[in-house]
Amino acid sequence: MNDELKLIAGTANMELGGKIAEYLNVELCKTEIGHFSDGEIKVRIEDNIRGRDVFIIQSTFAPADNLLELLLISDACSRASADRITAVIPYYGYARQDRKDQPRVPISAKLVANLITTAHADRVLALELHAAQIQGFFDIQVDNLFAAPVLFEYIRGMKLKNVTVVSPDVGGIKMGRSFAKRLGASLAIVDKRRTTADKSEVMNIIGEVAGSDIVILDDIISTAGTTSQAAEVLKAAGARKIIAAATHAVFSGQALEKLEQSPIEEVVVTNSIPLRNGSRCGKIKVLDVSPLLGEAIRRIHTGESISILFD
Repeated sequence: MNDELKLIAGTANMELGGKIAEYLNVELCKTEIGHFSDGEIKVRIEDNIRGRDVFIIQSTFAPADNLLELLLISDACSRASADRITAVIPYYGYARQDRKDQPRVPISAKLVANLITTAHADRVLALELHAAQIQGFFDIQVDNLFAAPVLFEYIRGMKLKNVTVVSPDVGGIKMGRSFAKRLGASLAIVDKRRTTADKSEVMNIIGEVAGSDIVILDDIISTAGTTSQAAEVLKAAGARKIIAAATHAVFSGQALEKLEQSPIEEVVVTNSIPLRNGSRCGKIKVLDVSPLLGEAIRRIHTGESISILFD
């Protein structure tokens, strides 16, 4: 395996790349990633990857340099005659614009998919895409893993009582229902009205939450506006203990301050995105997804089924 599989980590999340390499018992490829004097990104792969099965680990959260770095590494691998290139994207940025819902806006998720394909990636391994249909934006193979098993094991260990899983919007009902079934919990939905792309107003709660321990489940916490507002309404409705769980900790703007001031007792996220200011909020618990991604990489490399990872 060491003779064939090559693992490259971009600078977006070097720590996660190192943990995946440790799980697979391989060395990360020696790669020079820097900038020219004018700020343009410079990439050079120092290891021989000719004829090898290459996996590039790079999330594409802001700044846009992270996305461009993924494209440049993939192009470099192609020109170095790699046999197969898999883009491992723990967080797929630009996914929230996945349709033309108003005049004169791009479908960013599709454009990014085109760019990754044009940069010679042969397949994509993603974690919790914001919308499942994004898989169809690619003309190459896409495996979309779910972090639910990682989140579930931790939350089950908390031994909550009379649990209700709350979906913060209608789009998360399917994920919420599956998670609630695993926990043997009830399901409730927050009915909200979004006023802008980053702001929403909570309207009411569909379901019973009085006296329950609550798990607010989402794929992304960005500004934390929806999550903190939902927690306030849930608390007012008689909820007892409130936990928030999400795969991707974007934490933009005043997100950490909002979470700190909210009635949420703990915020459970994964390391798909490195915490930039996580130390400022003592409520945050970060779970490691490197075994999940590492096992998927191993199975793709050896030609084994990865369907077991979706259970």
